[in-house]
Amino acid sequence: MGCVSSKKKLSKADLEFLEENTEFTKDQIVEWYEGFILDCPNGELTRKKFIQVYRQFFPNGQAEAFCTHIFRTFDADNSGKIDFKEFLMAINITAKGNPEKKLKWAFKMYDIDSNGSIDRQEMLKIIESIYDLLGANVSQNASNGIIAGRDPTDTPESRTAQIFAVMDEDKNGVITEEEFIRGCMADRVLYQMLTADTSDPER
Repeated sequence: MGCVSSKKKLSKADLEFLEENTEFTKDQIVEWYEGFILDCPNGELTRKKFIQVYRQFFPNGQAEAFCTHIFRTFDADNSGKIDFKEFLMAINITAKGNPEKKLKWAFKMYDIDSNGSIDRQEMLKIIESIYDLLGANVSQNASNGIIAGRDPTDTPESRTAQIFAVMDEDKNGVITEEEFIRGCMADRVLYQMLTADTSDPER
């Protein structure tokens, strides 16, 4: 398939960086890298490829909008591509990070314009993309934890209003990172929905 001949090696510097900054062992990092290079022989994951992979997990929904938001958060240097280091750093947070780290990462995804706060339009865009991702068959998809406890009659607008009622503590129309983290840590359903994590946040 041409993958072997073009296979790149993980640099010693990147390996040491990932050992120091993630919870993965050296062997795990190498294993992740080998899988990454198998899928992306040139060492970079494009947005198109990312959506193709992610779409497989949600065959009944529209994955593109949600994937675009996730990809933007993974793409730390805004290059339009994800290299292995960016990929594993993001995986480390989403799979192994503590609740607060996951929430900091999730906040970056919701803060579309990166101005340090989330307004209603930004929240609505992400919630709409989550609903699109889950597709029409809400009752079956609700068990995956992304919309834990969701009423099938909910709309993205009503869900956004509910989130702001809980999180916007000073009622100024935007949610800060601190408000976002406090609101999610205090509400298991919100935490699960906004981080796509089925575990309970530590109180």
